[in-house]
Amino acid sequence: METPLPFAGLIEFAPGFRPRQGLTHVLFDFDGTLSLIRQGWPDIMVPMFTEILPPLPGETEEQRRQLAFEDIMRLNGKQTIYQMIQLAERVTERGGVPGEPLNYKHEYLRRLDERIRHRVAGLRDGTVPRDDLTVHGTRALLEALSARGLPLYLASGTDEPFVKAEAAALGIDHYFQGHIYGAQDDYKKFSKKMVIDRILAENRIPGESLLAFGDGYVEIENTKQIGGLAVAVASDEAHNGSGRFDEWKHRRLLGVGADLCIPDYRDLEPLLALLFPR
Repeated sequence: METPLPFAGLIEFAPGFRPRQGLTHVLFDFDGTLSLIRQGWPDIMVPMFTEILPPLPGETEEQRRQLAFEDIMRLNGKQTIYQMIQLAERVTERGGVPGEPLNYKHEYLRRLDERIRHRVAGLRDGTVPRDDLTVHGTRALLEALSARGLPLYLASGTDEPFVKAEAAALGIDHYFQGHIYGAQDDYKKFSKKMVIDRILAENRIPGESLLAFGDGYVEIENTKQIGGLAVAVASDEAHNGSGRFDEWKHRRLLGVGADLCIPDYRDLEPLLALLFPR
């Protein structure tokens, strides 16, 4: 079902979607769902993987790039370390001697920092408008949900200190009232599933009461596993505000069970009316 009134922009529903009552807590992913500070990160990670992967006989660099892209995006939404573990496994498969995944992660973060440090600096000194680096309509959505008294949580596969610093630079950290969680160097101490389980346990709510927004398969899949309602945000990160779906995200996220898919938050009022029917 495409663009039903009163939605002015794109929206797509899963075949079995039905509005529900009783959504009381909201979970957000960060990068690509709220923040665009790290927009273009695959342009850093894919070349790094391609550089490290030993080539197979007759294999072109483009074929290695495609393999790297598929491995990376399949794990998008999980902690970065899982992509690096996958890289180490691929190196071993190809007869090479892999480095430590944690070292790969730190090298990737070093390269990424070279790309994005000016964005964070610009946010902090006011030369970069905050809304330029948030998904279109983010601030209005967070404000509206907070005004309804809904507790908001943020869980990211990006390292926790960076998530907290970047949320603060964007001026959205206060909406989460301390509930900002991210990856750890000891990766077994964090997962989005662990955050979801904690939300349910601490608030003594059923899974059906959780609403989640995300642009990665992990938060969508984890939310559906406990019976929550999952909104896929197939954000067009390179063209913020275009109103178009990123088609890779669009297909992938509906494929793992998202209840509905939007490109951004331009249709705030009809979206809230849909999610919180009277």
